[in-house]
Amino acid sequence: MNHFIHEDFLLETETARDLYHRFAKAQPILDYHCHLSPQEVAQNRAFRSMTELWLGGDHYKWRAMRTAGVSEHYCTGAASDWEKFRAWAETVPKTLRNPLYHWTHLELAFPFGIRDRLLDGTTAASIYAECNARLQEDAFRAQGLLAQFNVVAVCTTDDPVDSLVHHVASREQPGSSTRLLPTWRPDRAIAVEDVAAYNCWLDQLASVANVDIVKRSDLLQALGQRHAFFHEVGCRLSDHGVDTMFDAPCSSVAGDRCFDKLRRREPLDTGEALGFKSLLLYELALMDHERGWAQQFHIGALRDNNSRLRAKLGPNTGFDSIGDDAQARPLARFLDRLDQSDRLAKTVLYNSNPRDNELMATMIGNFQDGSVAGKLQFGSAWWFLDQLDGMQRQLNAVSNMSLLHCFVGMLTDSRSFLSYSRHDYFRRLLCNLLGDEIERGLLPSDRELIGNLVRRVCFENARDYFQLGVR
Repeated sequence: MNHFIHEDFLLETETARDLYHRFAKAQPILDYHCHLSPQEVAQNRAFRSMTELWLGGDHYKWRAMRTAGVSEHYCTGAASDWEKFRAWAETVPKTLRNPLYHWTHLELAFPFGIRDRLLDGTTAASIYAECNARLQEDAFRAQGLLAQFNVVAVCTTDDPVDSLVHHVASREQPGSSTRLLPTWRPDRAIAVEDVAAYNCWLDQLASVANVDIVKRSDLLQALGQRHAFFHEVGCRLSDHGVDTMFDAPCSSVAGDRCFDKLRRREPLDTGEALGFKSLLLYELALMDHERGWAQQFHIGALRDNNSRLRAKLGPNTGFDSIGDDAQARPLARFLDRLDQSDRLAKTVLYNSNPRDNELMATMIGNFQDGSVAGKLQFGSAWWFLDQLDGMQRQLNAVSNMSLLHCFVGMLTDSRSFLSYSRHDYFRRLLCNLLGDEIERGLLPSDRELIGNLVRRVCFENARDYFQLGVR
């Protein structure tokens, strides 16, 4: 049979194939945002089965399985590893034209080398056995997989109270080809809606920072100490997940009053909560600028919509969707406030609604100042847009409204060690887009000129922008 996934997959022209194989394929991967477990990386985890490696924590697959009529028992329930894998295999043919179909077969093709079969109910047993056999090899442990994908750095997602013990341990391990670095994710510092949970987190922060958090100034002191500690361990990025940017006016005095209420375990009203969030997010952004970090904002996801199943299964289990909040004005005001005092850090903006592509691509142009190439970035297609159509639309928006030449490229945003196939997917789409336009006469047929662009977007821009000490 003709292999579905082959060396020229998605490359529709000879020019695209040349660009990919000469300039893109061999580039290292700098994964500047993901949700891999630091412990699994540092301890070089071995996986007991393909189910544990491939299906555990993958809410993309769970959503598809539920839609196909598969019981929760085979998604997050107590079914055996084999039963869960078989249920997924039987779902795969139903995902035609969903990005999961491409991703599934890309991940089987590399690193497992399975190109002669499509995954379905009839091939499930042979593929499961073959993959499980490979998992016994060192090259299929956590660090071995990262090495196979040529990942030079992994930036995980870490709460300010995290000990970073695994990042420190990884730094002290000789021989690893992948740097493990933390990313500062202080979302819980502004998650004031659940007062009991917020106070519990404040107590954790007080303990790790060795600061008695009574007043808002104590909170800022504790966060500052943890920020400095993250920097010492190699962190150079922050990340924030927000529905929309917080930009309400709030004085320090008003912020102090809000914090006092929270510490008395009294809920804030809507206006107070928005003001407190706005003030603290601004202060966190100042910390990033002071230390020369880049800050990332993932904007616009509508999370945990199914309250019944969230109560049963917890957050991040596949019940999120695209949000439709108005984004432009609050985002512009937030960035402008920082820029007024020339304390706007390097910033990457991600949107979840494709409606906002051109909004984000034009917003970043408002605050470029020539100090850093692409100081503000419209980040890669995120979450529901992380697929063929979404990536192409994001690339077109960046190209039309900004400079593709300065774009920092792809990330995984994933909990799976196999998701690095998405970098290859992105690179193929990028080369196909450029190759098509060369052959149509819209770009010059100068392979070195266009090849330099490919190299920069695939790796070099991220290397230069984030300054993580990788080559």
